[in-house]
Amino acid sequence: MRTFLIRRLLAAIPLIIFVTFFTKAMLVLSPGNFLDELRLRPNISRDYLERMEQKYHLDSKNVFERYWYWLKPAMGGDLGDSFITAAPVTTLIGQRLLNTLMLTGAALVFSWALAIPLGVLAGVYRNRWVDKLCSFISFFGLSIPGVFFSLLLILFAAKTGWFPVGGIHDQINWDYMNGWQRLMDTLWHLVLPTIVLGTLGMAQYMRQMRSEMIETLSQDYIRTARAKGLSQRRIIFRHALGNAINPLVTLFGLSLAYLLAGALVTEYIFAWPGLGTLVYEALRDKDEPLVMAAVTMLVCMLVIGNLIADLLLAIIDPRIRLE
Repeated sequence: MRTFLIRRLLAAIPLIIFVTFFTKAMLVLSPGNFLDELRLRPNISRDYLERMEQKYHLDSKNVFERYWYWLKPAMGGDLGDSFITAAPVTTLIGQRLLNTLMLTGAALVFSWALAIPLGVLAGVYRNRWVDKLCSFISFFGLSIPGVFFSLLLILFAAKTGWFPVGGIHDQINWDYMNGWQRLMDTLWHLVLPTIVLGTLGMAQYMRQMRSEMIETLSQDYIRTARAKGLSQRRIIFRHALGNAINPLVTLFGLSLAYLLAGALVTEYIFAWPGLGTLVYEALRDKDEPLVMAAVTMLVCMLVIGNLIADLLLAIIDPRIRLE
């Protein structure tokens, strides 16, 4: 186990270097920088602009040079300060990271909690009305664009008043709520973005679960179990489900990438104060230290997600040995 963990962590280093270098290259080669807007303000002195250029090497278009000046302190844990707020980027990301993890975690639970039972039902009752209904749900989840779905739910919330249209909590009454009321209010604001973010994953998992169940139920050991007189319930949950769910566990790491990418858009639409809105604002303002730190954090989260998927697969399937 220890050897496996060391290997995976060492293999993640080239990935992080490649992604961060590519991100820095896009920032450097794109037209303009953070100081361009400041140059238009008459109250900003030339000396200040020159000091900023020299400090962050914004006057250079050499990608390797700019990347090295970022990487060298980053290896020591210093990811720099935000151009806009002058606060450490780690502090800014730490304030938003929990909100993004809350949203992606809720979307992951939502998608798995619906996809697994619906996929099992569709596989067991193949070509029946249950299967057709599940196929319609998966087709809807795969075909509807996330932005359009978000706008539909916002319109629904605005017309009915059943759900808040955005934000993470009630801005007016938050200070007067107790702990339980604050928790319920946050969960209530979490419903709509969770549905949007989790629907696509649910549709993919459901289709995968259906196909795996159909294949598993046709195996010889399932026919043997039926010949021994075991009940349908025991065959499905004791023998078939454990083997059919393995590919879904493998997809866990990849699904985290889709969730994080989808969260960047969903957070912005629903005004959810997570990494998505932070990255958007940083890209808009060419806040390079904040963009680089956010990308580094997202890549690390993807590596951790894939690592957790491998560990879960080894726990669920005793035939798999990580060593």
